[in-house]
Amino acid sequence: MTEHNSDLLRLLEERGYIHQTTDAAALDALAAKQVVPGYIGFDATAPSLHVGSLVQIMMLRRLQQAGHKPIVVMGGGTTKIGDPSGKDESRQLLTAEVIDQNIASIRTVFERLLRFGNGPSDAIMVNNDDWLSSLGYVELLRTVGPHFTINRMLTFDSVKLRLDREQPLTFLEFNYMILQAYDFRELALRHGCKLQMGGSDQWGNIVNGIELTRRMDGTEVFGVTTPLLTTADGAKMGKTAAGAVWLNEAQLPSYDFWQYWRNTDDRDVGRFLRLFTDLPLDEIARLEKLEGSAINDAKIVLANEVTRLVRGEAAAKAAESTAAATFAGGGTGEDLPTLSIGADGMNITAICTAIGFTQSNGEAKRKIAEGAVKLDDVVVLDPSLMVKLAGPETAKLSLGKKKHGVLTH
Repeated sequence: MTEHNSDLLRLLEERGYIHQTTDAAALDALAAKQVVPGYIGFDATAPSLHVGSLVQIMMLRRLQQAGHKPIVVMGGGTTKIGDPSGKDESRQLLTAEVIDQNIASIRTVFERLLRFGNGPSDAIMVNNDDWLSSLGYVELLRTVGPHFTINRMLTFDSVKLRLDREQPLTFLEFNYMILQAYDFRELALRHGCKLQMGGSDQWGNIVNGIELTRRMDGTEVFGVTTPLLTTADGAKMGKTAAGAVWLNEAQLPSYDFWQYWRNTDDRDVGRFLRLFTDLPLDEIARLEKLEGSAINDAKIVLANEVTRLVRGEAAAKAAESTAAATFAGGGTGEDLPTLSIGADGMNITAICTAIGFTQSNGEAKRKIAEGAVKLDDVVVLDPSLMVKLAGPETAKLSLGKKKHGVLTH
């Protein structure tokens, strides 16, 4: 491990956040002697970010923990265009009103993980629409255009991916990298921002911003990227068969969020504890050495810690108690997904799909044939079974060992 003079780079490296750094020695020296304002940008394409963005949010938390100033940049302007990085196709354009609503919803998670205020190391949230939407097109071409060459822009992965696959890349999206570079320059002027952080797929965009800021203003700024974050089995973080793992409660119940972390692959436990919790490193080292069924204790700690940070203490406790009631006591818990099947009841195949355990009735029938579906812990083998409940009666529905729900009258 590299020796660092600053708490910032030392903390980022020992926790596993650093993939690439521009001029690490100069950044280390700067962070050792002054508060470094640093930013990460988040586009507001939905009312919530998902788990794939959590490592970036945690980087801002580490920045603040090391005594520096996090700048959360909400892409009110760039969301109107769409980042082509890692995308196979253009995304739907949103109205300004929807984007503003999304930003307000997303902010609630940041307020749990960062300390906002007016102090030197207090976080601030800004919207790049404040400067991008007032930027005249001719002005942008004259002031920024000369610093970009099409030759170089065509070499960026976000562009090459689309072109190599012969998929359309609109001129609108092609401009995204120019606007992101302009963001860095604008943040340096407005807030003294010295650092942009992001995922490894943002390296080209970050370097663009560094070079534009240096060429236009002679200011030295820096970039740090995180490794591409995938699970041990190669899956992309934040995606499951059931869909995205959203950070906001309104998009995903806390039990499902908790369960996502509880189901972590054994090989990922230590890495995720370092990235996504504030537990001391020696405690993490102890937990990741657990073997056999004992590793499940570490997974419960991981689920509790991440849920507490993102959703709050009450949500973490409720999710853990629901899991304990479901797995250990055979109960039904209060925080599980619930489905009302009505007075006339419902077919078990339709129930599996309606509660979200399967994507279609065909998949539900396959799961039933495999013996994976249980009603009150009894295997269901008949896909035409009608389930009826009387009055206040409830039933527990299970698919495999990890999906559980409650059926009500």
